[in-house]
Amino acid sequence: MRGTTPPGVGRLLAAASAVLLLVWCAVAPAAAGEERRAGAGDTVSSAAQVPAGVTAGVAVFDRQTGTYTEQIASGAQFRSASVVKLLLALDFLWNRGPDYTVPEADRARLEPMLRSSDDAAATHYWRTYGRSAIIDRMVARLGLGDTVPPPAGYEEFWGYTALSARDTVTIYRYLLDRAPAPVRDFVMGRLRQSTRCASDRFDQHFGIAGAFERPWAVKQGWSGDFPDGTCGTPSLAAGVTADENAGSGAAAVDLDRPALHSTGTVGAGDRSIVAVLTLHPLGTSYGKAYTDIGRLTRSLNVPGAVRPSGTWLGTWSEFVNVREDPSTGRPPLRQLPAGVEVLVGCQVRGQVVTVPPYSNEWWAYLPQHGGYISNIYISSPDNRLPGVPECGAR
Repeated sequence: MRGTTPPGVGRLLAAASAVLLLVWCAVAPAAAGEERRAGAGDTVSSAAQVPAGVTAGVAVFDRQTGTYTEQIASGAQFRSASVVKLLLALDFLWNRGPDYTVPEADRARLEPMLRSSDDAAATHYWRTYGRSAIIDRMVARLGLGDTVPPPAGYEEFWGYTALSARDTVTIYRYLLDRAPAPVRDFVMGRLRQSTRCASDRFDQHFGIAGAFERPWAVKQGWSGDFPDGTCGTPSLAAGVTADENAGSGAAAVDLDRPALHSTGTVGAGDRSIVAVLTLHPLGTSYGKAYTDIGRLTRSLNVPGAVRPSGTWLGTWSEFVNVREDPSTGRPPLRQLPAGVEVLVGCQVRGQVVTVPPYSNEWWAYLPQHGGYISNIYISSPDNRLPGVPECGAR
C-alpha cells in the first residue's frame, strides 16, 4: 500500500462524511436546474436520494407495467462517456443481413468494447463509420430526442456525444423489444458479462452492478480526471485523452465536471431498465463518485431488483488489497478504489495487520469482490465491526 492516511484521520473524515449524508436532498442542488432544461415535466422521485453536490439525470422504466418508476431530470443532456458505445455497436450491426453474422475481426473488437469498455475499439468504429454521422443515423433510427453528436471542435471525441437518461431507456427498449434477436442476444449477452476491471483498468462495477444482485446487464461510463479509480494501475478515464481532461466550458453540455454513469437492465427477464447519469464537483475522487452513484442507485425504486445482503461501510487509504483469505500471504485478488464504500458480508479473525499506531486482527469479507480486506482499512472506531456477523456464525 502507498499514500495511506492514518486511521485516526480516516475516521475523522468518515465522521464528517456521515454528517454530509444528513443533508442529502431529493433532487440535485441548484446546478441541476441548468441540466433540467430538456426534462420539463419530469416527476421528481420521493424515493431517490441524490448526494449533495451531485447533478443527476435518472430514469427507471418497468417493462412489465410499461411505466416509469423514477424520473429525475430524465431529459437533461450529459456527455455520454462510454455509454455511447451502445450506439456504435448498434450502428455497426444495423442491416447486416438475415443472420447478422459478425466477422471475427469485428467480434474481437465489439466483445471487449461492450464487456470491458475498450476504447481502442470504439475509436475504430467512430473513425471507420463516419464519426458524428453514426450519431445522426442512430438518432433517426431510434427516435432519440436528446442525443446529439460531439460539439464543434471535439468531433474526434466520441465520449462527448450528449445523451439523456430517457434516451438511454429508449436505446435499451429498442434492444430488448425491437432489435433482431441476433443483435439483442449479441449486445445484451456481452453486457451481462461485464468485467469488474475495464480495459483501461478502471473498476466499473459501480451503480447498478454494486446495488443489485444478478441478473443484471450493464454499460457504464466515466469521463474526467480520475487518477485513483483503477483496479491497480492508474490510468486516464475511458474515452478521454489528457487534452480532453482539461475541458473547455464552452459547449452547452458540461465537459468539465467528472462524469460517472451506470446504465442497463435489472431483474429476471430484464424487467427494469435503469439509467443513472451523474456529474460530480471538480476534484472529486473516484472513490467518492463511485460511492455517491452507488448510494443514489440503491435508493431507487427498481421493480424486480434483488438487493444484496450485508452492511455498506466506508474505507480509507489508497489501493487497499482484497485478499483470497484473511492474511497477506498470497498476492491480492485486486485493489479497491481509494476511499470507496464496500458491502461487508461478515468478518473473521485472521492475520494481525499493523498501521502504526493501530493493529487489527479482524478481516471483513466482501461478497461482491470474493475476498477479504483488513478491518484496519474500514472507517470504524472498533476493530470488530459492530452489527456485522462473524463468518460461518448462525
